[in-house]
Amino acid sequence: MARNIQSLERAAAMLRLLAGGERRLGLSDIASTLGLAKGTAHGILRTLQQEGFVEQDDASGRYQLGAELLRLGNSYLDVHELRARALVWTDDLARSSGESVYLGVLHQQGVLIVHHVFRPDDSRQVLEVGAMHPLHSTALGKVLSAYDPVAHSEVTEAERKAFTPRTVTGASEFEDVLDLTRARGWGSDVEETWEGVASVAAPIHDRRRLPVGAVGITGAVERVCADGELRPDLVAAVRDCARAVSRDLGALRRF
Repeated sequence: MARNIQSLERAAAMLRLLAGGERRLGLSDIASTLGLAKGTAHGILRTLQQEGFVEQDDASGRYQLGAELLRLGNSYLDVHELRARALVWTDDLARSSGESVYLGVLHQQGVLIVHHVFRPDDSRQVLEVGAMHPLHSTALGKVLSAYDPVAHSEVTEAERKAFTPRTVTGASEFEDVLDLTRARGWGSDVEETWEGVASVAAPIHDRRRLPVGAVGITGAVERVCADGELRPDLVAAVRDCARAVSRDLGALRRF
């Protein structure tokens, strides 16, 4: 069995201690409670402070939880609220479109699939929750890149790999794709990531009108497209789903 890393265990214990109290704690309090030498406790606290997980009050010198830890916690809660709000609407989208539905969020320079509804037929399918999809070639990724400044920064700075002859990799061409995505309110992927597969996606916004994810459908080109274009009824269905989830998250404006 792998051994635990003692310094990480101590850091976690400190964060739990600070989270459990209603007041700031001094170095002596933290060290004595956890049974640590003051020098050891101070070194761990200094590292946590540098990372933004702990803050020190200038006047008293006492410690409390930092803003970065709160941001990470809010991110966790946001994803779970997003998924919970989207459950009914994504089920409806799968039934109405007859295709697989994916809910994705930005994560580590890619799209993390946080919810996946199977295509409503008897075909064998693989659950992709937890899978990572590329930002630059998928419909979900293009939507996130078009609406989320962080995603845009990451996708423009990263290498854009050509998965098929249709993948857009050039910087100016890709910016044109994002401009089009914003102009029409949805993104597409027609054989840019996988041969024979097409997708359409739309952005989801929260009560702050910030982009928190994207929802889309994926299926065979011959079903999702007609006469070489994405079917308008499927585009409308995806956009309606995204608007419904956005409204449930508190977005007042229609996107």
